[in-house]
Amino acid sequence: MEPGTSGPSAGGARIIDRVASPEEHARLAASVGWQGHFDDHLRAASLAASLAGVVCSVDGQVVGMARAVGDGLQYAYVQDVIVDPEFAGEGIASALVERLVELLRPAPGAELFVGLFASDEAVGVYESLGFSREGALGMHRRLTA
Repeated sequence: MEPGTSGPSAGGARIIDRVASPEEHARLAASVGWQGHFDDHLRAASLAASLAGVVCSVDGQVVGMARAVGDGLQYAYVQDVIVDPEFAGEGIASALVERLVELLRPAPGAELFVGLFASDEAVGVYESLGFSREGALGMHRRLTA
């Protein structure tokens, strides 16, 4: 996908069509206390394997990000929606996910399942964007070497 810029979002922020850099991802993860959730040795390769990504820039600084992972044919998962706490409550997370979903639109006649895991605090954001918990139970399992 070609990088691009969508229109302004809340607070003069701009949503840019690209995956966050490893440095941006690390800084944002640390800003919300998630630094322990990621392997620094795998971060760059993991980000490079994303189906699509978007970042939010304010005055040239990335203050939010979201990306999608999956096969891009039948399944995609919204991953790593992170907004710097200094910019929380400005609609940035909603704008990021909304644009990410636009980038994932399947070809005419095809259907793409878009899933995600949400914290209790974020459920309302995702529901406002059309995501539903109806008939679904999110589960996960961690595998270690």
